[in-house]
Amino acid sequence: MLSLSIIRTGLFSLLFLAINTTAAQTVTGVVKVTPLGSHDGEFCRFDRAILFEDPDGTRVLYDAGRTVAGAEDPRLGKVDVVLVSHMHGDHVGDKRIAKPNTGSCGKPAIYIDALPHTNSVEIALAHKAVIVTGSEMPKFFAAKLKALGGDPKASQLVRFGGSRTIGGVRITTVPAVHSNGIKGSMIGGKLGEMLDAAGLTAYAGPPTGYVLTFSNGLSVYLSGDTGITAEQESVVRDHYGVKLAVINIGDTFTTGPLEAAYVINQLIRPASVIASHANEAATRKGKLITGTKTASFTDAVNIPAHLPLSGKTMEFSAEGVCVIGC
Repeated sequence: MLSLSIIRTGLFSLLFLAINTTAAQTVTGVVKVTPLGSHDGEFCRFDRAILFEDPDGTRVLYDAGRTVAGAEDPRLGKVDVVLVSHMHGDHVGDKRIAKPNTGSCGKPAIYIDALPHTNSVEIALAHKAVIVTGSEMPKFFAAKLKALGGDPKASQLVRFGGSRTIGGVRITTVPAVHSNGIKGSMIGGKLGEMLDAAGLTAYAGPPTGYVLTFSNGLSVYLSGDTGITAEQESVVRDHYGVKLAVINIGDTFTTGPLEAAYVINQLIRPASVIASHANEAATRKGKLITGTKTASFTDAVNIPAHLPLSGKTMEFSAEGVCVIGC
């Protein structure tokens, strides 16, 4: 018969193994998703930026826009990749906040001019990160990096149908239906002045969406700014099997809340969705405000819809299920 001490030792060893196995799964098996908005714990008017962290530690900043407080924003930490869906100021960052929680959620204090270089370029340069974009945008970012003394080769291209792997993250561009003009003040100089005076913008090729495939197997769709497209079914769902979607819902300038719900329910059919680009103060004290576009969207989708509350990290499994921070 086994002694009581041997039994206790065996049980303790099994318990220790179980605890450490669970801890290892928590560390290595999830993708961390942290929105970086203008006001802590809220989903506000200009919030676009989201920081993704792969289980291997690779960190990807998506559409830094106006709510990341420059390269020194302490919320950033390490950044390996900067993604830009298109060249509009609220995504690439024509101006930015000085620090979080200034102004109101509906009218953040966004007054620091980031042109002609853009907030995205300044962040990538300071963090020695790679800027990954599609269509004709890499040339623009390469020139900006070079002008600031950086390496133009840090601006890298991924065209539709191709992919590029950085760390544990495979980055693929997918079509988005939107515009993608570069305004004159973003170009600077005489050419920029002439474009603004003529009411024209330079063209940077089609805008893009992204599919990120992480090392734990999770595939995430980032819509950028888009309307409804056939590729959301044939490419995003059927080919890449996306389990988590981040989709714009702001209406007028992009897909509206009910149209976005249709995309989620009928075309992509992921396990979870994160609302984005609502162009409103969607929450108060972290709670969804009734009657908002965001509320209309969350009511219309038939899967878990998560709010991108600034600074609140959510963790997603390979199946696209939020397991922590939801």
